[in-house]
Amino acid sequence: MSKPTSIKTSEAVRDRLRILADERGTTITELLEELASRELTAAEREQRAAEAARELGVEYSEQVQQAGQDAWAKIRAHQGSAAV
Repeated sequence: MSKPTSIKTSEAVRDRLRILADERGTTITELLEELASRELTAAEREQRAAEAARELGVEYSEQVQQAGQDAWAKIRAHQGSAAV
């Protein structure tokens, strides 16, 4: 485990993190570590997309990349509207 540090955030965010951590039986630090390890960076997403295209025998062209980005944008938009 790396050296602990502080993260500046709002009281509302801190309180929500505390509730989420409590519900999962963990600490805020462990919750943040879990969330950070699950979320892919842009470079990791790009690498996985290229690997998936290779496995499917598809050339990972700009058109394929754009189609994937458009699909994820639609998914995120749907998730956002479902949360309301």
